[in-house]
Amino acid sequence: MPLSEHEQRLLDQIEQALYAEDPKWANTVRISDPRSHYKRRLIKASIGFALGVVIMMVGVVMSQIPLGVGGFVVMLAACLWGLSSWKRMNGFGDSPPAPGAGGTGRQARRANRGTFMERMEERWRRRHDER
Repeated sequence: MPLSEHEQRLLDQIEQALYAEDPKWANTVRISDPRSHYKRRLIKASIGFALGVVIMMVGVVMSQIPLGVGGFVVMLAACLWGLSSWKRMNGFGDSPPAPGAGGTGRQARRANRGTFMERMEERWRRRHDER
């Protein structure tokens, strides 16, 4: 639903006020391609993974089991964070495809089924209707 002229003017005024208050934030928000944010997160995750490897190796060399385990946990967390950023950067897992957008196989079936809770509620209703 499009905004009225008055609403559009108010929105523009709010936007200008926000840009005037925090120019650094405004530059971050002005980036039109959200993939650049995910690329940045992916680079940070790679650095975190390398740091985790170093911590784990130091723990192994110094025979400090908790330090080695901590390094492994850092590696695992960085890997999961990077994987989620990579998936979002490439468009996986953002949202289900629109109806009629094609989609085959497993993804099309998932899109048609709805969320987990909706499926459970439907099963519950069917169970009570049968009785």
